[in-house]
Amino acid sequence: MTGDGLAEAAEMLAGASALLVCAGAGMGVDSGLPDFRGDEGFWRAYPPYARLGLSFAELADPRHFAEDPELAWGFYGHRLDLYRRTAPHAGFGLLLRFGSGLPGGAAVFTSNVDGQFQAAGFGLVAEAHGSIHHLQCTIPCGPAIWPAGELSLDIDESTMRARPPLPSCPDCGAPARPNILMFGDFDWLSERTDAQMRTLDEWRRANRRAVVVEVGAGRAVPTVRRYAELASAATGALIRINPREPEVRHGRGVSLPYPALPALTALLGG
Repeated sequence: MTGDGLAEAAEMLAGASALLVCAGAGMGVDSGLPDFRGDEGFWRAYPPYARLGLSFAELADPRHFAEDPELAWGFYGHRLDLYRRTAPHAGFGLLLRFGSGLPGGAAVFTSNVDGQFQAAGFGLVAEAHGSIHHLQCTIPCGPAIWPAGELSLDIDESTMRARPPLPSCPDCGAPARPNILMFGDFDWLSERTDAQMRTLDEWRRANRRAVVVEVGAGRAVPTVRRYAELASAATGALIRINPREPEVRHGRGVSLPYPALPALTALLGG
């Protein structure tokens, strides 16, 4: 892997005083996690949903927890187990090692709900869409958000439906759901993410010239891209790693059209 982009990115990192990692679903692909890119990609990961003609957006709808909780928890329970069993790829460790050696350290902003950054050892992580490793009430009856802990669901993988008993709210007994921002979701409790964002904002104020490494964040859901661009707007210190949509607007930053692990290895593996 060669090119002016890599050399420019390496030079940018060599002058870094702090590291901000902004990551989308593409960050987890080299760990073996699906990125659900389009219906076909989603159905390759979950063939039973292809037979039912159900898309990711249709399944990631909070109303299923009230109307068909076995369907809802079949989807999210399977993902919870998958994420627990998946070890973060070596690129996570390369970023952590590099960031830990900088005066300002490292911080993470991610739309991923899988907990891979925490599993890799990162401390300051802001999860913009919540976490599958935390639950909340479906109503919700109050502000409580609690860890999923050792929750394990019995799932019929031929139908992707969960068998009872299903998680319930410890306060009111209503069905519980992951503390994840879903599509058309008006009941997501954002307090945990809000607290993470306040901590990240404080870190950014103390590290205004941090180098931003954006990994695996596409344009379809541009949450991560927008955050990375805003965080690097004053300095242009943005390294965008994306094999499909690597372009950097207005020439502000470096574009690396590669998957996460090969790019991070080339930049930080020496």
